[in-house]
Amino acid sequence: MSSISEDTDPSEARAVARPATATPPPNRVTFNRLELNRILNLYGRMVADGEWRDYAIDFLKDRAVFSVFRRASEVPIYRIEKDPRLARKQGMYSVISATGLILRRGHELERVLLVIDRKLALV
Repeated sequence: MSSISEDTDPSEARAVARPATATPPPNRVTFNRLELNRILNLYGRMVADGEWRDYAIDFLKDRAVFSVFRRASEVPIYRIEKDPRLARKQGMYSVISATGLILRRGHELERVLLVIDRKLALV
């Protein structure tokens, strides 16, 4: 005979039976919903124009990186990085080119991404 009565929810019994994790997941830097929305809007426009074809997102302990590729087998054309350690200094957002040159750094993501948007407008 089962120890669960008809009144109780079976999912509650399964939740009690699961062991609790001893260690919490490690802290990682991530993009929030608004930041990711702005980056993906820019990515969508560039894909529609045929400039970009692929992307990768890395959430590391010290920074979050959104990498943009022309082809999946190449190095990233741009890296959009969020590094909270630089928030009070130079700004936590930066756009870095394929050669490692920091194109723009700042406190606001919108203004930092203009370096990529303006290149499209000049052509």
